[in-house]
Amino acid sequence: MPFDAVCLQAVLQELRPRLLGLRIDKVQQPARDQVILLLRGNQRLLLNAGANAPRIQLTELTRDNPAEPPMFCMLLRKHLVGARVAAITQPPLERLVRLELDITDDFGQPGRRTLVLEAMGRRSNLILLDGDGRIIDCLRRVDAEMSASRQVLPGLYYEPPASVGRLPVTEETEEGFREKLAEANPERQADTFLLDAYFGISPLVARELAFRAAGETDRRLCQMGPAEKERLWQELEQLITRIREGNFTPVCLRQDGRAADFTYLPIAQYGTKMECVYCGSFSQMLDAFYEAREQQERVRQRGADLIRTATTARDRLRRKLALQEKDYAAIQNRDQLRICGDLITANFYRMERGQSKLNCENYYDPQCAPITIQLDPLLTPQQNAAKYYKRYTKAKTAERYLREQMAIARRDLEYLESILEEIAEAETEQDFIDIRHELRDAGYLRSQGKGKKELKRVSRPREFRTSSGFRVLVGRNNRQNDKLTREADHRDLWFHTQKIHGSHTILCTGGAPVDDETLTEAAKIAAWYSQARSSGNVPVDYTAVKNVKKPAGARPGMVIYSTCQTLFVTPEEELVKRLQSR
Repeated sequence: MPFDAVCLQAVLQELRPRLLGLRIDKVQQPARDQVILLLRGNQRLLLNAGANAPRIQLTELTRDNPAEPPMFCMLLRKHLVGARVAAITQPPLERLVRLELDITDDFGQPGRRTLVLEAMGRRSNLILLDGDGRIIDCLRRVDAEMSASRQVLPGLYYEPPASVGRLPVTEETEEGFREKLAEANPERQADTFLLDAYFGISPLVARELAFRAAGETDRRLCQMGPAEKERLWQELEQLITRIREGNFTPVCLRQDGRAADFTYLPIAQYGTKMECVYCGSFSQMLDAFYEAREQQERVRQRGADLIRTATTARDRLRRKLALQEKDYAAIQNRDQLRICGDLITANFYRMERGQSKLNCENYYDPQCAPITIQLDPLLTPQQNAAKYYKRYTKAKTAERYLREQMAIARRDLEYLESILEEIAEAETEQDFIDIRHELRDAGYLRSQGKGKKELKRVSRPREFRTSSGFRVLVGRNNRQNDKLTREADHRDLWFHTQKIHGSHTILCTGGAPVDDETLTEAAKIAAWYSQARSSGNVPVDYTAVKNVKKPAGARPGMVIYSTCQTLFVTPEEELVKRLQSR
């Protein structure tokens, strides 16, 4: 569901006791539409003004920052670092938040700044106001060409968005509801009637009210009897009471183990098709819901050119390999060429120049069956025989060459598949930079001159702790996989999905005995960071690091190993998150 006004009210109700009075220590802008305020007490307040996920929440997810902070981030740092949160307000049932911040200016005088989040879909914005309500700057500037009715530009007084004109649901009475119901088109569905009549109800909640009243989400008003219409009012009245009293419950709807929706009250309309999971807080629920979506968005935005480069090279290799396999299959019948040469040689005495074919017995056949050999009439019999022998020799040489080239193509194809898996799992800006360098070193990207400044950070492998306390390290890319395996203790255990692309995983044992539970947890981590993440019963090989070798000239991340054992596990996201070292 969209982050509606009531859900926003529930989040703010949760945030006020935790944030009021806290000082802002840092301001970060990890993405174009995201700003994070780091407050005292290690509180991270996320304000997202993106069209797909506008919201405000406390977050525990770490997000990588660009090498050079955007201009809007620098502006916020100038005005807000050191400010205290004085108030967090929301106009009734509006998707708008005002963070009132007390500041001290450069001359030591107290002042006020206001940070406004308009969480309104594609019109979302983040606006900084001075003490008089003038706009200092905003994330998205709106001029007269973009909107004739409302401009959002530095120097203008801030005006909130115009109201939609519908009645706020919290102001409805029983008499007013019955009048609207009597005047409504009887062919309309009950949920559509609620959405058109009231402001503050989301489609999900409207369907839930209709389901609770009539047992169906698509019941029309004309199909509802007096008792069902009475229950519809009762459900609506209970919703109004819930909103007025601030009685909210963070509920995440999960389908096939994945977060599909969220809301602020229990949902029954999906029956057994979706699981209703109650979360500890709205911020935790929003983190869980948006984590995977933000990951996909990061890959789409930052990895689009990398995906395009790797996919293009992979598809070209597939076509090349298909042609090579076709040619290889064609030359497997090359012995027939030698036989034709031998038969021509054996029948010189019967041949004359200018013949276009030779009919003779094939003495290589046990039955000496007759055979017809095509000849070039412009060549002598000796030249025709030499031509067949030359074609045979060429085919024999081509077989060896094609075998070598197909092996190289298959190796490169496997490497590019691993690159695409790396991109899908990339989490930070540094991950994308490392993958870009790897593609450049492999010759799939051109080296560029001086361009944008890149992050200069040491990329560290993912780190986990098993239930028994053993460290588990997982490589983020092929070059890191090589380094991780190369530098590991020879007594440590190396894990990798069997014949499936994935990251190298090291269980750091130092030679200590390891119990079965630890081995299973390490195998599940290895399976999670592979192409088999969504599969069950995944085979994971493990062996001592000393048994893992890198062939000379092999691509990054490519190794061979022997004397392994195999575990069959099913990846578990909750286990991986629980074991991850923060």
